[in-house]
Amino acid sequence: MAFDCKKVTEEVIAWIRDFFEKNGKGCNAIVGISGGKDSSVVAALCVKALGKDRVIGVLMPNGTQSDISASRRLVEHLGISNVEVNIKDSFDGMVNGIEKGDFHAVQGGYQLDKFAFSEQSRVNLPPRLRMAALYAVGQSCNGRVANTCNLSEDWVGYATRYGDAAGDFSPLSKLTVTEVKAIGHELGLPKELVEKVPTDGLCGKTDEDNLGFTYAALDAYIRTGVCKDESTKQLIDKKHEQNLFKLQLMPSFDYQP
Repeated sequence: MAFDCKKVTEEVIAWIRDFFEKNGKGCNAIVGISGGKDSSVVAALCVKALGKDRVIGVLMPNGTQSDISASRRLVEHLGISNVEVNIKDSFDGMVNGIEKGDFHAVQGGYQLDKFAFSEQSRVNLPPRLRMAALYAVGQSCNGRVANTCNLSEDWVGYATRYGDAAGDFSPLSKLTVTEVKAIGHELGLPKELVEKVPTDGLCGKTDEDNLGFTYAALDAYIRTGVCKDESTKQLIDKKHEQNLFKLQLMPSFDYQP
């Protein structure tokens, strides 16, 4: 079935408006602004749903961010209030605090001569600090925090649990990258923001480089079940299965008194 961009855009706007009517009447939408397509589209949808006076953009560089101008252009384009929160001091403080932590090994327990902050921890910490910042802004400004993940990223686990995967409402989590871009163009967002090549801002690689396949191939597989390249299909399936836990509620012991 062809994607009816105009219809879906109107439906998402109505959904956001309904969410706030039921779960945050009079509240503001708090959106972390990266300058990429997802946060740009979410912010624009919230402006359409609530009005620009009820949308607050939060820019969160970790020290110097080479593409921070894209974030600033987005908030200027939408005309929304915004705050820039640099998380570098928090990031450095957390890393230093953990690395210098006083660890005590016990007999038969985990043996640790010197704690080494892993590369994966270093990659996932900034999104978690950013989410903490978003909630701090939200609680200070009568807000509800937007999740800006899309279906394609969620499908293969390309999001940080309790980081960018968190939020109070999620306008894009059932829409693929291809569909999100279409909505961005429908909303009249600057092309360079909608088509901006996504990167993690850390390793110098694009998201597609890190994933090992293109979003176009992933989106087609999600919507049609067809992937022409068998190795790509196997890689997508593997990532999907390994990361399903990120989309599910935390397992809990079912105590029956």
